[in-house]
Amino acid sequence: MGKYVRGTTAMAAGIPEAYALNQNYPNPFNPTTTISFNLPKACDVNVTIYNIAGQVVATLVDGRMDAGEHAIEWNASSKASGIYLYRIHTDEFTA
Repeated sequence: MGKYVRGTTAMAAGIPEAYALNQNYPNPFNPTTTISFNLPKACDVNVTIYNIAGQVVATLVDGRMDAGEHAIEWNASSKASGIYLYRIHTDEFTA
């Protein structure tokens, strides 16, 4: 699992209005990067990292999360250098 960087936080105007998967930061990274996303309501969430061949290399989140803004840190120090892709999946949103 990824390291949870910050908890659910209310946005300035309240809970996010839409699902969003943001660009990881920093990018490129060595060896850690942070992936952030927004959930407009509590839901089951899966955040998975894939290598360029489409193989799963890490699952950062796999469970229920509250609505809000979330950030997960991925430490890839044990992984080979290369290009990685990440995906978020909920019942209503995939990116």
